[in-house]
Amino acid sequence: PLPNCQGGQSISPKSKGQVPILLRLAPNTSEQLMLRKMALRAQNARIPRPLKSGDTKPLLPARVFPISPQLRCVNLTPRVGARARLTSRPAVAQEQADVSEPKTKYSSDGLDIVAVDPQLGDYKEHLAYRYRQFRETKAAIEKAEGSLENFAKGYERLGFTREKDAIVYREWAPAAQAAALIGDFNGWTNTWMTKDKWGVWEVRLPDGPDGKPAIPHASRVKIRLQHSGGWWVDRVPAFIRWATIPPNQMGAKYDGIYWDPPKGEKYEWKYERPPKPHSLRIYEAHVGMSAEQPKVSTYTEFRDNVLPRIKAGGYTAIQLMAVQEHAYYASFGYHVTNPFAVSSRSGTPEELKSLVDEAHRLGLYVLLDVVHSHISSNADDGLAGFDMGQGEEANYFCSGERGYRGYHRLWDSRCLNYKGWEVTRYLLSNLRWWLDEYKFDGFRFDGVTSMLYHHHGINTGFSGNYHEYFGMATNVDAVVYLMLANDFIHNYLPQAITVAEDVSGMPALCRPVSEGGVGFDYRLGMAIPDRWIQLLKHVRDEHWSMRDLVATLCNRRYSERTIGYAESHDQALVGDQTIAFRLMGPEMYEGMSALTEQSGVVARGVALHKMIRLVTMALGGEGYLTFMGNEFGHPEWIDFPRDGNGWSNHYARRQWSLGDSDHLLYSKLLAWDKGMMELDDRFDFLANPHQWVTHMDEEEQVLVFERGPLLFVFNWSPNKDYEGYKVAAPVPGKWRVALDSDTFCFGGKGRVGWEVDHFTSPVENGGLFHDRNQFMYVLAPARTAVAYYRVDEAAEAQKAQQQQQQKKRGTRQHRGRRTRHLQDMAHLPAAKQQVYCYQQVTAGVLLHQQVCTAASKQMVLVHSKGQAQQREWQAHPLRPQIFRSSRLQMAACQQHEGTEQGGSL
Repeated sequence: PLPNCQGGQSISPKSKGQVPILLRLAPNTSEQLMLRKMALRAQNARIPRPLKSGDTKPLLPARVFPISPQLRCVNLTPRVGARARLTSRPAVAQEQADVSEPKTKYSSDGLDIVAVDPQLGDYKEHLAYRYRQFRETKAAIEKAEGSLENFAKGYERLGFTREKDAIVYREWAPAAQAAALIGDFNGWTNTWMTKDKWGVWEVRLPDGPDGKPAIPHASRVKIRLQHSGGWWVDRVPAFIRWATIPPNQMGAKYDGIYWDPPKGEKYEWKYERPPKPHSLRIYEAHVGMSAEQPKVSTYTEFRDNVLPRIKAGGYTAIQLMAVQEHAYYASFGYHVTNPFAVSSRSGTPEELKSLVDEAHRLGLYVLLDVVHSHISSNADDGLAGFDMGQGEEANYFCSGERGYRGYHRLWDSRCLNYKGWEVTRYLLSNLRWWLDEYKFDGFRFDGVTSMLYHHHGINTGFSGNYHEYFGMATNVDAVVYLMLANDFIHNYLPQAITVAEDVSGMPALCRPVSEGGVGFDYRLGMAIPDRWIQLLKHVRDEHWSMRDLVATLCNRRYSERTIGYAESHDQALVGDQTIAFRLMGPEMYEGMSALTEQSGVVARGVALHKMIRLVTMALGGEGYLTFMGNEFGHPEWIDFPRDGNGWSNHYARRQWSLGDSDHLLYSKLLAWDKGMMELDDRFDFLANPHQWVTHMDEEEQVLVFERGPLLFVFNWSPNKDYEGYKVAAPVPGKWRVALDSDTFCFGGKGRVGWEVDHFTSPVENGGLFHDRNQFMYVLAPARTAVAYYRVDEAAEAQKAQQQQQQKKRGTRQHRGRRTRHLQDMAHLPAAKQQVYCYQQVTAGVLLHQQVCTAASKQMVLVHSKGQAQQREWQAHPLRPQIFRSSRLQMAACQQHEGTEQGGSL
């Protein structure tokens, strides 16, 4: 069962002082985040363009259905046993066969989700309508193309392909009056193309007499189109696989690059996809800003320098941002111009493949941050250039006549026509392209809220009432596309993972398509970072409410998985600050030494930084995410090179050396982050459905909850230590510390005892204490988080018995060696006995010196890194030899106590 937030007492919308739990967001915070994000994208847009005018055909009615206006709320109280334990899907072969037979049993009417969430019952007509649209669209595709998988092979026919000793180029541009292929291969003169009845232009270029292709690899190409008004425009092909600009030319336009490397230059894949991670811990990364130096980093540098860090940090998946080509770097990769092209700033397609392959070797899943929610309005460099004012049926984009539907006014970008046949082919093919060609393991879909609603979420707050999700504002065309996309991805690559960036909280977004849901595996818990910002900016530490904190962290549907995170790239953008910088400010420049006493500001910042991340991971969802560098408290903010900062990369880099420096507190924060990942590896709590909040004390600011097999105790009080604090335990037995934020090696004060056993006591008279039959007493220092685990006493006793047996065997072996030494010496003359004794003692001294050298080095680590390393020393393989060598020396010296050698030694 999931927590019901009041120690076993369910919260209903009518409870005094409470509000509906389902997706209750802080007032306007999510809306403000979206507006700020939209404004930044609009500010960073490369070429602002108004809507184009032109002849358009009458628009078809939107695929929506009227619903009941009744307001709905949700009680978070779960049904016991309603959710099974999460398990990883079995791995499948890399190459997937195209099949037309369905692999999943589909609902007949799409209303199976009502059984999961009865609150959806009032919206059956809307849900049945959108599911019917999905089934009909899929059936039409299967009838025309054979299967959804075949339909998603658009890149094998459109764009540049090799067919029978020739290069064939095709482009869907029905509005063009004429078309020609131009490029380096023909001196930028016109090679004319012909048009079929579907609006596809085609040209065939046979290989030369010497067998060389007509277009050399890595040469520049474009398509020249004639507008209906008679003028000509040059455009980058829609399916282009790489696009670049001439070097050292400010403001130069992008050219498409014909990419077909010869066999010796093509990257050969070496490793299979890793198994799907049972516990999803995502490391959000931007390749371009991953260098320590102020420059744009490369895929090769990221592969060699950053991937090992991610693996060592304990993360199980990488989310790569800004991979799709985007003409404007400062858009953070979200103003995509060429969806099929790899961003050329960081390298070539083959170098990206090498990065993904190395990640797979390390056992890391690789997710692509894919942008299908909008396209950059930059017509000169991208897909927007194919809009010539034609109607929607012949356009990638919604018609300008619909105003807000065709143009995103805050992002200055174009909105896609999701009900268009060729648009659907283009987008599904784009997904398959990244899965097939680059072996990505899934996607994080950006801007899903903008897709789900005609208003794009602009000036709209979502309270959780169901009428906000199922009405005339819902963009059913986009919902159907997302259902098709998830259905294709999960049937084609069953172990793939899809994550939705949705701030609205649409119900059933993360339920399977076969039930009538939209089909995502996870959604981002976007209200959580909003709440942290609100608390840090506006609320004093001593006024933090435990109930409000729990309500935000647990504010999700138990039947849909969520990725919890304290901060992502959004919170680090210019105009905002990372959590660490908001906590410690300018003192991060000079006050982060681990060798001197921490100032009050730094001590507070280090303590809260650790607590915020752990409570978010433990209560915020079924997965976890962090942005590159934030795990060790990277200072300042992110600001890409632009005119406003002198085109500098100073704030678009990651200072890894801060986390690598043992004398700085950044290394302690990094060690804490690794400790969190190791805690999940050891106890598997993140994917465990058991989550129960047992105690929230507003006055003492103490929060106690269970997650998986662990018991967490958080003391948020700035200055109150609680000794012998009574907490409820889920099961009786002996409990010990599994992780403690106050440990020396994590930059703490070392107040919590790791070797202390905490024994539970039953509640008197068979009663309950915070819904539990037993309790125990713990130490809860101020601003400290501690995780406890129950000791398996039977296994511990068995281990102790094995160690005792090994000790006895070692004693017998030592006695045997001593006896043999004495017997050997007894047969020697007195002089030779002294020599023999000296040899044995000398050998013992050398061994003793070796052991002591290892011990001294190890104890230095113990002093600096604390009790965890001390336990490693207890199990050091050379440690027992100290005692064996000492006993050997004493045995020899006792026999020859009067000799010069024996006496001196």
